[in-house]
Amino acid sequence: MVSNGNTEKKAAGAGPDQLAAAFGRQLSLASRSVHADDYTNTHTAVAPPMHVSTTFRYPRNPDELVAWSDVEPEKWDDFYIYSREKSPNTTRYEAILSSILGGPAVSYASGLAAFHAMVVFLNPKRVAIGGGYHGCHGILKLMNKLNGLEQLELENEDDLAKLQKGDIIHVETPLNPTGEARDLAYYRKKADELGCYLTVDATFAPPPLQDPFKYGVDIIMHSGTKYFGGHSDMLSGVLAIHPDRAGSKDGKPGWLTEIREERLHLGGVMGSFEGWLGTRSLRTLELRVKRQSETTRNLVDWLASQKKAGGNVVADLVYKLQHSSQQPEASDPDSWLSKQMPNGHGPVFSLWLQSEELAKRLPSKLFLFHHATSLGGIESLVEWRAMSDTTVDRRLVRVSIGVESWEDLRDDLLQGFQALHKELNNN
Repeated sequence: MVSNGNTEKKAAGAGPDQLAAAFGRQLSLASRSVHADDYTNTHTAVAPPMHVSTTFRYPRNPDELVAWSDVEPEKWDDFYIYSREKSPNTTRYEAILSSILGGPAVSYASGLAAFHAMVVFLNPKRVAIGGGYHGCHGILKLMNKLNGLEQLELENEDDLAKLQKGDIIHVETPLNPTGEARDLAYYRKKADELGCYLTVDATFAPPPLQDPFKYGVDIIMHSGTKYFGGHSDMLSGVLAIHPDRAGSKDGKPGWLTEIREERLHLGGVMGSFEGWLGTRSLRTLELRVKRQSETTRNLVDWLASQKKAGGNVVADLVYKLQHSSQQPEASDPDSWLSKQMPNGHGPVFSLWLQSEELAKRLPSKLFLFHHATSLGGIESLVEWRAMSDTTVDRRLVRVSIGVESWEDLRDDLLQGFQALHKELNNN
């Protein structure tokens, strides 16, 4: 073992292969979220220590010196030189993510840093992308300035026909800000026909809601700031690589090695404190996401029933309601949507109010929903989306559901609509 000047591992736990062998099966998502990083333990403390150092001592023994480029893959988790390459806290974070996402994971300083790194690595001439997060479109505009990268419309068949081998089909599902889903099997077929890479932004449906690797996705991207962080207190981005792409083959390095090397030079690495926060947060990922998803479904069903019934404040003020649970395919257990998201729908949906002014004023009438951007935290957020995204309809309000009681959130929305309706009538 390469000591790298560190204390020998006296408290290391079982690695993923040992756990699988001990139980004769893969552990559940909840158990892996707690134990997938046990093998990195270097101390008897149950809670992981926080490492803040940016640099690490080399061994004093000259015979133990191993150059950065000569580290063997099996010794990767014991070898620390400089935090721009890796650090103990981000190693833990990536270990858990690799287990729960189903492929080797690489962390970044933000979701946009991860998206940028992915586009740089794959180096396409064209990217087909739909609506979704405006920041990704901003990255593609920068790439266009640098190398002429062409941005195509994902849902335009004529545009898709322009794609060539080595280009990217990038699917965001569920979609920001509406929470509506897209058919990954359909786009995998398109990618195969055209010789393209299929990449997916799955931020809005983290485990256990969706597993894009089941559909042959080449790279999964997440803004870890959202559900992986889960507490509105850290920035993070993640790329998970399909296992068939990750490892070396025919004497050529796999994608994992190359992506790690490129991250070193791009410099968009997570801080050690954020890696510690991410590890803490992933422990409760399944608990949080399941509750958030269930609460969202209850709220969306209630809003939809109110709108359908008519003669109430919801029906009077809400023009449109968008969420994957409201898509026609959601009611068919054999549909692509039911198969792609078998464990529930994402905790984000959108309300379109009857006017821009109503959308602007609704957040001020609510008590439990904070008016703020971002999503995925334990607290529920509401955003007049025009505040942070100039491309959306100004009547749109995005809602991110936290872990509060769904009845309390329902009553807060109801009193907010009532207050807005009263204000509208008084004017």
